[in-house]
Amino acid sequence: MGSAVLLYIVLAYFALLLSIAFYTSRNSNNESFFIGNRNSKWWVVAFGMIGTSLSGMTFISVPGTVGKSGFDYFQVVIGYWIGYFAVAFILLPIYYNLRLTSIYSYLDKRLGIIAYKTGALFFILSRTLGATLRLYLVIKVLELFVLEDMGIPFEITSVLILALILLYTYRGGVKTIVWTDTLQTTFMLLGLIVCVVYIMNSLHLDLSGTWAAMQEKGYSKMIHTDPLAPNFFLKQILGGAFITIAMTGLDQEMMQKNISVSNLKDSQKNMITFCFTLLVVNFIFLLLGGLLYLYADANGITATGDDLFPTIAVKSGLPFFITVCFLIGLVSALFPSADGALTALTSSFCIDILGMKRRTDWDEKQKARVRLIVHNVMAIIFLGCVFFFREVDNGSLIQTLLVVAGYTYGPLLALFVFGIFTKRKLIDGAIPVVCLLAPIVCYVLKQHDKQWLNGYAIGTELLIINASLTFLLLFLCSKKGNAVELTAD
Repeated sequence: MGSAVLLYIVLAYFALLLSIAFYTSRNSNNESFFIGNRNSKWWVVAFGMIGTSLSGMTFISVPGTVGKSGFDYFQVVIGYWIGYFAVAFILLPIYYNLRLTSIYSYLDKRLGIIAYKTGALFFILSRTLGATLRLYLVIKVLELFVLEDMGIPFEITSVLILALILLYTYRGGVKTIVWTDTLQTTFMLLGLIVCVVYIMNSLHLDLSGTWAAMQEKGYSKMIHTDPLAPNFFLKQILGGAFITIAMTGLDQEMMQKNISVSNLKDSQKNMITFCFTLLVVNFIFLLLGGLLYLYADANGITATGDDLFPTIAVKSGLPFFITVCFLIGLVSALFPSADGALTALTSSFCIDILGMKRRTDWDEKQKARVRLIVHNVMAIIFLGCVFFFREVDNGSLIQTLLVVAGYTYGPLLALFVFGIFTKRKLIDGAIPVVCLLAPIVCYVLKQHDKQWLNGYAIGTELLIINASLTFLLLFLCSKKGNAVELTAD
């Protein structure tokens, strides 16, 4: 009976999303889908981006890391905070001055069509892997803790969730997602806060008592000073900063919401407000992780890692309203990352790969038809990736996500840095080769890091190493050139 009620609650939540999508997508066109007609409110975008950035991965995996790594992850979060300032005051002015619909158009204007296509393809690869990894984790939790009791298999759950995402994004795109993300972020934060307060009260702890109990168990350790370890604080902070620059500032999903705001000043206000809020929210997620482990210790629960939060919320005998809060929070964390990624990938493929903005032989109806086909194909690719990640699941997917980002976003970061900070011209034929070679070299290096680097273990700075190597190789494959005059689309 409990599983059936939970399923009905999830379906009611979907119905609410669909009603918002129907309302916001009225009179929508291709510009609405791609950049929301550049008419989004900055404060709405800032709030909704919290859900997009956190995702189900944060909701499940970040609390689960506390038992093994303490507050290690907050070192990375501090780096994120620094990175958002670079995005706000270096990248956003470029995007607004050039009035870009796809941010990868910058590479075309500055470095040429091959760099443009290469950068767009690396984004498509990066975002597909990252979004489907997050999507897989939430579907896994829904299957194990809700739908399995009803005999609904993983495959059917995956198909239905992607079909529902398609239903509310296929028309409105960014125009719709800006508002559905706001709703979903609200529910996610409410679920988080309710769970924190309830577990704290059930353990008869206040904030100071919670912190003291976590310190006693070693859950609150944050700063690590061993320079050879992968969690050395400087490595984590620097790695986090560059992860933000790459995964937010060079990511079409995140930036198309920012450039949907009417002007640069408001977009920068959005980014700075968002970065301070994210710092607080991530800390609360880590605090929740410590509380979950304290609760597990007190009640003989053996679950750890990604299974900890779902096990306590659904299977440990907590009041049903806590289970409902957890489930709504989890589903709310899922959709801002999945729907935005699907829309951004559709936008990037249509604009960057198919050249839709340049096609004068396609009318608005033809463009809308092509966009819909691409949207559906991307959903099928998402489904295939979700099935793949089910086969290779290692139990703690947040670390997998950071490693994947280190390999796939490195070349994209190097291309933008090369374009912004040099005036040199690239040899077109060398660009794809360099962007493929550098991640391969980094993969080999990471597999042998302790052996080759005298005990040094590569952590989140993998992205920096990858981007630096790519930049160096690009520089060697370049020649002197005059500054290119960049003009708005």
